[in-house]
Amino acid sequence: MSNDPTAKVLFRVPDDEGEATVETLWAVPLGGDRYTLDNSPFYAYGVSWRDTVFAPVDPQEGLPTFQSVVSKSGNRTVRVIFDPPVAPGNHSDQVLQGLVALGCSYEGANPKYLSVNIPPDVELQEVRSYLVQQDAQWEHADPTYVSLFPDEV
Repeated sequence: MSNDPTAKVLFRVPDDEGEATVETLWAVPLGGDRYTLDNSPFYAYGVSWRDTVFAPVDPQEGLPTFQSVVSKSGNRTVRVIFDPPVAPGNHSDQVLQGLVALGCSYEGANPKYLSVNIPPDVELQEVRSYLVQQDAQWEHADPTYVSLFPDEV
């Protein structure tokens, strides 16, 4: 176990060109190559805030590198692209405040791209319906669209 109270866990996110985007998430080391994620993913799929993951150190990367989910926290993640970017009082800000009123929290990569955490006690369907009603541009990150609707892919 690391002496650091936090660490970075590396995720490789495959893209359509056969390459991979690298994302690192803050995490709390638990020992035994297990980490509890301490922020929401902006690119990785299938993980959410407070999930516990197995991530042994990759000698080439020099960082703990995601291998699998050990246990789910019950949190879920959607990502929203806002156009126009969120600014006080604009429509995007109103949509974001609506998500907060539903019980969600968020992290922003920038004022246009946010990762929204849906806590266990908030209904995913309620958040989905709200985003559709608001005509928002968004995606499922955890659970993924494919895992929710396997027959539609």
